Amino acid sequence: MRTGGRGWLVAALAAMAACDKPAPPPETPPGVEVATPLAREVSDWDDYTGRFEPVDLVEVRPRVSGTIQSVNFQDGQRVKQGQLLFVIDPRPFDAQLARARADREGARAQLANSEAELKRAQALIGNQLISQSQLELRSAAQLQGSASVAAAEAEVRTQELNLSFTRVTAPLSGRASWRRLAVGNIVMADTTVLTTIVSEDPIRFVFDVPESALLRYKRDASSAAASAVEIRLQDETEYRWKGRVDFLDNALDRSSGTIRLRAEVPNPDGFLSPGMFGQMRLFAGKPFTALLVPDQSIVTDQTRQVVYVVDGENKVSQRVVQPGRLLDGLRVIRDGLSPSDRVVVSGVQRARPGRQVSVTEGTVVAFPTGVSRGEDSRLSLPETK
Repeated sequence: MRTGGRGWLVAALAAMAACDKPAPPPETPPGVEVATPLAREVSDWDDYTGRFEPVDLVEVRPRVSGTIQSVNFQDGQRVKQGQLLFVIDPRPFDAQLARARADREGARAQLANSEAELKRAQALIGNQLISQSQLELRSAAQLQGSASVAAAEAEVRTQELNLSFTRVTAPLSGRASWRRLAVGNIVMADTTVLTTIVSEDPIRFVFDVPESALLRYKRDASSAAASAVEIRLQDETEYRWKGRVDFLDNALDRSSGTIRLRAEVPNPDGFLSPGMFGQMRLFAGKPFTALLVPDQSIVTDQTRQVVYVVDGENKVSQRVVQPGRLLDGLRVIRDGLSPSDRVVVSGVQRARPGRQVSVTEGTVVAFPTGVSRGEDSRLSLPETK
C-alpha cells in the first residue's frame, strides 16, 4: 500500500509540472510572392511543322553526247548563272562545224553559177536563141541553189550551237550538288544527269493546314494587309526567320483534309537549306487583351490547370484557368483570372488552398525573346486567278 501511494504521488507531481510548461508558439505562415497579371494586347498563332524547299531546282544535263573532258567546279560549291561546270570533248563538233562551213561554201558557189546561167539565159531569150523551157530550167536551178545555201547556213548554225553545248554552264545561280560523273565518262544528250543546282535566296517553307483553320483564315483575311509567318529551326528557341505566305493550293487533299500553303523566306547567307524541318507560327485571329503570368505559377491539378490567388486576408484559394501560348517568357491566360487578382508567382509549392501565407508584393515582368506579337501580321491568302 505504501508503494502504491508513492506512485500516485509521482504521477500527480508530473501532471503539475506539465501544466506549468508554456504553450508552443503559433506556426509562422509560409512566405510567397504575389503579383497582379500583366495585361497586354496579343494575337493568337497556330503552330505548324513544315519543310524548306528551293524556289528553283534544276537537273543539269548535257545538250550533246560525248566524253567529259573537264569538271570545273567543286562539289557543293555556290555557282553563278552562266558559270562553266563541265566541258565535253569539242573535237568531233569542231570537225562537224568545219564540214558544215565547207558545204555552205560549195552551195554558195553553185548558187553563183546558177545565177550567172540565169542572167545569160535572160539575155538570149530576147533574141530567141534559147527556148522558154531552157530559161525556166535555169530559173529553177537558181532557186534550188538559193535553197541549198539557206540549208547549208542552217546546218552551220546547228553545228555552232552543238559546239557551244560542249561547254555546260550553270542555268541559274545557287548551290551545286556533287558531280555525278568524272572526267572520261561518256554522256548522252538530254539524258545523263551531271549534277543538280538549287537556288538559295529566297527559299520557300511548305506546310499543310487543316480545313477548319483555312476557313478561319479566309474569314479573317478580308481585313488583313499582310500574311506574315515566323519560323524557328529544330535547335532554336526563337522564331527568328520571317516570311510571308505567297501560295495557296487550289484544292484540299481529300485523304488528309488539309491544303498546302507556302511561305517565301529571305535567305541571303544561304543558311537555310532545302529539306530542313522547321516549326512555324501563323497568325490565327484578331488581337485581344490577355492577362499574362509566369509559366511556373501554373499548377496541374489532375486534368485542370490552376493558379493560386491570395485574398485581402492573405488566404490562399485556387483558380481554374485556361492557359494560352507562351509569350516573352510569360503564359497567356485566356480565361479564369481578373486583372486585380493577386497571383502567387513565387513559392507556389508552399501555397495550399485555405492556408494563411506571408505575402511579398511583386511585379510580373516580360522578357522579350524577339517574337513579335503579330498585331500587323494577319493572314492574307493569295488570290487564285
